[in-house]
Amino acid sequence: MADVKRVVLAYSGGLDTSVILKWLQTTYGCEVVTFTADLGQGEELEPARKKAELLGIKPEHIFIEDVREEFVRDYVFPMFRANALYEGLYLLGTSIARPLIAKKQIEIARKVGGDAVSHGATGKGNDQVRFELSYYALEPEIKIIAPWREWDLRSREQLIAFAEAHQIPIAKDKRGEAPFSVDANLLHSSSEGKVLEDPSVEAPEMVYMRTIAPEDAPDKATYITVGFEKGDAVSIDGEALSPAGLLTRLNALGKENGIGRLDLVENRFVGMKSRGVYETPGGTILIKAHRGIESITLDRGAAHLKDEIMPRYAELIYNGFWFSPEREMLQALIDKSQELVTGEVRLKLYKGNVEVVGRSSPYSLYNQDLVTFEEGAVAYDHRDAAGFIKLNALRLRTLGARDRKIRG
Repeated sequence: MADVKRVVLAYSGGLDTSVILKWLQTTYGCEVVTFTADLGQGEELEPARKKAELLGIKPEHIFIEDVREEFVRDYVFPMFRANALYEGLYLLGTSIARPLIAKKQIEIARKVGGDAVSHGATGKGNDQVRFELSYYALEPEIKIIAPWREWDLRSREQLIAFAEAHQIPIAKDKRGEAPFSVDANLLHSSSEGKVLEDPSVEAPEMVYMRTIAPEDAPDKATYITVGFEKGDAVSIDGEALSPAGLLTRLNALGKENGIGRLDLVENRFVGMKSRGVYETPGGTILIKAHRGIESITLDRGAAHLKDEIMPRYAELIYNGFWFSPEREMLQALIDKSQELVTGEVRLKLYKGNVEVVGRSSPYSLYNQDLVTFEEGAVAYDHRDAAGFIKLNALRLRTLGARDRKIRG
């Protein structure tokens, strides 16, 4: 790809992507355009602008965008309508952010006449797959530069030496070896590597940045009510909130009640197992609340079908296929199921736990007359159960009769 003229780099302003920026300039002799997304990672982003300028990037080629509302509205919420959990546990906080970043890079490339895109994902992880599948889905002929698969910089010491040789500023606290790596956005934080590599050793408390320890949480339970419209959370305790505003509020509630910690060994798409520590305080509350409102608004068949397709849907997101036709087809089915998922769920938050303690909806399918133990004038005749049971037992009785005949 020696003919690359202008590349759009997913840029954080940190050591790795700053080295990548300079490496792209020196290796390809191309113009670099930077894109920095505010996904709610909790970091000041203006230093990224200043650092890009210091490295020779034109001001008009530095893009910093607040995408928090779009992230939650168009990516997180659709995923939560599906109750998506990868391998039954992981709320996909890193996975769901990558297609949005990739989409913005492609949009910027079109705007500035870029012929290539680049990212800072390593050659061992899932993120390289997520970024690049998204790039290709949105711009099939785009050129992709993945420095970690091309260069010979294999250690932090080599990165720092490269930075020093090219006058790239390095913060004092970034010179030492980090005890673990962190990725964060409004939905979660993800920590892995170094002190976390041995899955038999408990993660040290310093790893946790978004939640207090459950044992340190208040001794008094916190009660909240989450309102839903068509499967999406829209309010807390009656106060209407934007998607990002609502998740931010739930994150604060989850943090102070020690909710949302997960220590997981997962199967990466590239074939290896990886141990990660995740904190998803607001998301953990949200998925419990969403299941609570679905429990009274979804028909049994619809609810069970959603649970059957959920692992496939979650795997598609984890593996980077957000922009695939099969994910969009599943999304259409999921969104159809959410048309009447409207109402309120009351939750009890206490020392790391989330419990649904109440739920109501104008479209509730729960009929107290049908389930009461008291006799009443309802459309249910107990005697009907006998025929229902005998019909469902027909195949079992047939099998039993045959087996008895075989046994003699």
